[in-house]
Amino acid sequence: MNHTIAVIGGDARYLELIRQLQTIPGATINLVGFDKLEQGFTGLKQLEFSELKPEELDVLILPITGTDNMGNVETVFSHETIHITPQWFRQLKDSAIVFTGISNDYLKNVTTQEDISLIPLLNRDDVAIYNSIPTAEGSIMMAIEHTDYTIHGSRVMVAGFGRVGKTIANKFNALGAKVSVVTQDSAELARITEMALTAISLNKMADHARECDVLINTIPAAVIDRHTIQQLPPHAIIIDLASKPGGTDFDYAKQRGIKAILARSLPGIVAPKTSGRILADVIKQFLQGHKAD
Repeated sequence: MNHTIAVIGGDARYLELIRQLQTIPGATINLVGFDKLEQGFTGLKQLEFSELKPEELDVLILPITGTDNMGNVETVFSHETIHITPQWFRQLKDSAIVFTGISNDYLKNVTTQEDISLIPLLNRDDVAIYNSIPTAEGSIMMAIEHTDYTIHGSRVMVAGFGRVGKTIANKFNALGAKVSVVTQDSAELARITEMALTAISLNKMADHARECDVLINTIPAAVIDRHTIQQLPPHAIIIDLASKPGGTDFDYAKQRGIKAILARSLPGIVAPKTSGRILADVIKQFLQGHKAD
């Protein structure tokens, strides 16, 4: 395929992603933002951002966090400041593909203006569903670490029944927890009931919160509010998995003495190797159907 690929920044997940990219026949891989990494990658080019030639790239892989709204890239394994300007994007080939974990207005605008393909990996159903497994395992780990009672027999309330919420509800149920799931979607309420779990309408969550030991939020909106937190028993904990800033009133939880944890990027923490392989598999699928110039 002879793709020229640049990987800019990235966390522990990207170490496995890079290893997987090395299996692509004929690929040339450039690494930017990995100069603090103790381990090296044989046969790959480690460059400073200024040395990268955008006009030669077929694929640009940004970190999970992408860029901020000024085009700055956060790096884990480097002290280098990386700023990707619209002018830099303009030099990319028309056929180039830009992969990121999550997108924002800056990336959307600059790639739209330059007619460049932007693929936010975490928006994809397949990636989200695969990633829900380490996310659920991380939630179980945190529940064990921050409670003094077993998951078996505990009352676990999951807010949200999307790709992550379904997996979390299943995993905690399999461990013997008494699982209830909160959603406002009538079809989802029916499915939750069919799964022999307790279905709770979102507007009734506070009414059931007093019967909750572990509250896990997956909804990216302010749903774990003061009214719900008031009803939680003193020993309860909140594990918020929603994207920053989460869906919990953390200030009020602190006032009440309820432990509330914003647990972001659990796949990259509890299973970076698995998570990196998931991302690499999706990227390789794209490249198999994308001919390099």
